[in-house]
Amino acid sequence: MNAPAAPTAVAPQLVSLDLIRTLVGYDTTSRESNLALIHWVRDYLAGHGVASVLTFDDERRKANLFATLPAKDGNSTTGGVVLSGHTDVVPVDGQPWDSAPFEATIVGDRLYGRGVADMKSFSAIALGQVPTLLRRGLERPVHFALSYDEEVGCVGARRLIADVVARGIKPSGCIIGEPSGMRVVVAHKGKKSHRCRVRGHEAHSALTPYGVNAIQVASELVTFLTQMARRFRDRGPFDAAYDVPYTTVHTGVIRGGTALNIVPRDCQFDFEFRHLPGDDPDALLAEVGRFAATLLPDMHAVDPATTIEFQPISASPGYDSRDGGEIAQLGKMCSGTQDTGKVSFGSEAALFHNAGMPAIICGPGHIAQAHQPNEWVALEQLALCETFMARLADHLCVA
Repeated sequence: MNAPAAPTAVAPQLVSLDLIRTLVGYDTTSRESNLALIHWVRDYLAGHGVASVLTFDDERRKANLFATLPAKDGNSTTGGVVLSGHTDVVPVDGQPWDSAPFEATIVGDRLYGRGVADMKSFSAIALGQVPTLLRRGLERPVHFALSYDEEVGCVGARRLIADVVARGIKPSGCIIGEPSGMRVVVAHKGKKSHRCRVRGHEAHSALTPYGVNAIQVASELVTFLTQMARRFRDRGPFDAAYDVPYTTVHTGVIRGGTALNIVPRDCQFDFEFRHLPGDDPDALLAEVGRFAATLLPDMHAVDPATTIEFQPISASPGYDSRDGGEIAQLGKMCSGTQDTGKVSFGSEAALFHNAGMPAIICGPGHIAQAHQPNEWVALEQLALCETFMARLADHLCVA
């Protein structure tokens, strides 16, 4: 990528561009604190007379933010819409970026930067509506929800939602701005991830029968997971509304061994199920556990202390709202289409939905453009999101 080209004709129409650049400018990789961004948003809202409530993680390194624009009659707890986005982004380590990842850079008809698609642009565009919503007056409240650690299991959203429920706030629905191409999404897969630890028995590699090779045992388990993945691919069950229409099984990280001439004692690997809402991830893990049990007799014949253990990493439920109800109708009206879809990635939508706040996903960009080097979003998508928010204001405002 060469030096940024002059903005296209679309760019001047993006009234939220400065806000997007501000949010992208904060390195909120999940391993880092998000407090600088949260404090900026808190101060931005305070500048418009809007108070924020922060809920922190246990170390107080990260926080959620929840803020309410009350209705003109003073109602701030009943009805209205939550606009929800996560503040964390995935790492850029080792990725070949052509621009500074934490600077939002326009090149041609695209905006590049970590989080421009997933999903700071939506949050910035939503926040950009605050002056308009306050000036026009609201018939129903609008709530802003920014959470931490979505990328590692929707961690912050759980605490945020618990606080909202405890405070007696009962929104009518929630719009989550994950990248959906501005299509209204009414269902997504669930995710459950685990770490498998294999403890073998070390030996000199010339005496391999006297050892238990943890890497080889782990490899048998990974092969079993691969066979499960092929089974779902070939036999389903299927739901054609998803871009990947079946449950997937994936091994993403593996570590083990110290030297080639040592039978390795330890190996661990991380794997996940991204499951259709109708599939039970606990049953899938139990299936893996039963296969693991068949490996133990040979291991114990060498050393009874050898083990295979499974440790949970994260879990996010799937959800299917069927037609999506009233919030989906509102989303379709604001997006200007009657089309709805389902997505294979997860979000906090299921958590809001299960807490009595019906949820949809609708945000600019596409998931295929996220988590990549040179993450980007089309300027046209950002313009569509601004139009969506303007229509939402027309629906919610008095004047």
